Amino acid sequence: MAADKGDQGSRKAKRSESSVENHIIGSDEEEEEPDFSDPEDFVDDIKEEELLGDLLKQRPKETDGIDNVVVVDNVPVVGPDRVAKLQNVIKKIFEKFGKIVTEHYPMEDGKTKGYIFLEYTSPIHAQEAVLNTNGYKLDKTHTFAVNLLSDFDKYENVPDEWEPPAPKPYHDVGNLRYWLLDPDCIDQYSIIYEGGEKTAIMQNCIYLNSVREPVIIEERPRWTETYVRWSPQGNYLATFHQKGIALWGGERFDQIMRYSHPGVQLIDFSPCERYLVTFSPLPEKSEEPQAIIIWDLRTGHKKRGFHCETTTQATWPIFKWSQDGEYFARHTTDTLSVYETSTFRLLENKSLRISAIKDFSWCPSDNIIAYWVPEQENVPARVTLIQIPSRKEICVRNLFNVADCRMHWQKNGDYLCVKVDRYSKAKKIEDKDAVKYSGIYYNFELFRIREKQIPVDKVECKENVLAFAWEPNGHKFAYIHGESPRISVSFYNIRPGGKVEQMKVLERRSANHLFWSPMGQFVVLAGLRNMNGVLEFVDTADMTVMAQTEHFMATDVEWDPTGRYVATGVSWWGHKVDNAYWIWSFQGRLLSKQPMERFCQLLWRPRPLSVLTPEEIKEIKKNLKKYSQKFEAQDRLRQSTVSTELIQKRRQLIEEYEKFRTQREEEFHHFKPRRLALRNGIDTDDLGNRAEEEYEEEIVEFLLKVEETLIDEE
Repeated sequence: MAADKGDQGSRKAKRSESSVENHIIGSDEEEEEPDFSDPEDFVDDIKEEELLGDLLKQRPKETDGIDNVVVVDNVPVVGPDRVAKLQNVIKKIFEKFGKIVTEHYPMEDGKTKGYIFLEYTSPIHAQEAVLNTNGYKLDKTHTFAVNLLSDFDKYENVPDEWEPPAPKPYHDVGNLRYWLLDPDCIDQYSIIYEGGEKTAIMQNCIYLNSVREPVIIEERPRWTETYVRWSPQGNYLATFHQKGIALWGGERFDQIMRYSHPGVQLIDFSPCERYLVTFSPLPEKSEEPQAIIIWDLRTGHKKRGFHCETTTQATWPIFKWSQDGEYFARHTTDTLSVYETSTFRLLENKSLRISAIKDFSWCPSDNIIAYWVPEQENVPARVTLIQIPSRKEICVRNLFNVADCRMHWQKNGDYLCVKVDRYSKAKKIEDKDAVKYSGIYYNFELFRIREKQIPVDKVECKENVLAFAWEPNGHKFAYIHGESPRISVSFYNIRPGGKVEQMKVLERRSANHLFWSPMGQFVVLAGLRNMNGVLEFVDTADMTVMAQTEHFMATDVEWDPTGRYVATGVSWWGHKVDNAYWIWSFQGRLLSKQPMERFCQLLWRPRPLSVLTPEEIKEIKKNLKKYSQKFEAQDRLRQSTVSTELIQKRRQLIEEYEKFRTQREEEFHHFKPRRLALRNGIDTDDLGNRAEEEYEEEIVEFLLKVEETLIDEE
């Protein structure tokens, strides 16, 4: 049976094969195959771009994948015996920016051709190498010209006909210095209150000894997420946000520019207001430096990024700027790196090697850097002044038994004070190399910058120094010393010729901060925070104490730019109750109290430097009495206008009331026909002129409630 089934299956298979063959043969006989071949004289006029345009755009290009290759030109031409040494030097320079995968040194007649190819693992590394090494001076005769390999293809395809770029629409932000045009020199200040929920720009309307309320120029909720900062010349207001920094300016404080830097916490302006430095402590997600970014303030373009080795706020600002904004510098343990803003690269492509450098600072008026290094073995500590860009040392001061140093420049750059904390009476400990010191005393090393060879004077203090400050536009300085309750304030003056003389010592003071007026001469001694806000106003011209007062628990003291007013505040950031700011005259007279819910910060708007020459300023001071008569007349007029303004305000209220009453009377007469129709023609408006007998008086009584009172018969 199995065999029979197999025979039947084979027969069915043969019949099916034969039927398929018959079907194919029959179909060939019925229809011929189509011929798709072109005739011999056919010309195809359809281009590939029309049929396969989308696919052709995606086809690989010769330049794809070469963005991580750089071409270095002006490399020394050397023979085979020096190629290995050249490769080591090149590798040492370019490995700073990333891992190099391939190095190719073209050769001709056994010598290098003067250019090489370097391939990095990432295009970001290649871009960083081009940015930092283009123009690098290898020696006196070889300066590198570094470009990306992909740039060659881009520059080869430059069109012959130049098309000017379309101009961007001009956005007029208004006059950034409009507040300087005020005839009465009224200053502005910013305020943050309600715990940071609101930010306002106020205009101080206090004239002489009369007190008037501040005028709000602009107020916005959540204008900033942390705090605000004015630019050094007052043209811009910077606000902080989670995504970056925003700049505002003009009469209505419109937004001028935004800088994207997530998590930004600290900023710093260059003195010339051309650059902005931002810092964010967030971890860097890419290999490109993102912790510190320097921006072009006007265009918003990123000029360069830097890594940050430390995120502590105590080290801010990490970069310090020269007075003209041409240079900025930073220091590490053994180097002082000075960068030039023309290229944003190291000055002369190398850092200054300074072993164990601790701190440095720029002169406020010249391109001079002062830095100090501690004692090392048998080498004394020293303070050095160098000129930039020549790096020439113009003064060196050796110091011994140094514990710490602090540098204080006078505003005009005439003097530099180095406060030196020194150990006293060093004694060797037996069987040990260590040294034991019995105490610390203080020296003030005073450098007279404008004099020949920069002579140095010294003032010694045996007590603990709490604060030091120079007079901004003068030759005086003051410092607070001692321990509570025996705290004293000493004032000194540097006479022509370099003689340093003590002017006066104010003893038994409650002060831990001193604040000089921006114009000099006047100083405020303040006992902030734990000294209950004691204030003392001193005139250093004759060392007169003009006022002794108090702003309880004050945390901040701020002079206005003109030196006419002083603002003291109790910040919610430092103290949770009695938050307010008070404004005083420079003589210590209280002019205004402004209590505010959770007041946080007050900052006066800075003013740019005066355009007057020193000679013109002296001439004005000489003829001040001539101008004072005009100003006194204006002050008397302002005092009389206080009552005049009150009368004008009352008249305005009466006029508004009369206008409102006239509108309602017109409305009353307009609806009189409707009232007559509703009252059956009876004119109730004229009821008082009618005879009383024409109308019947009807009294309607309503029962409101019934009260029952039980009275005892007893």
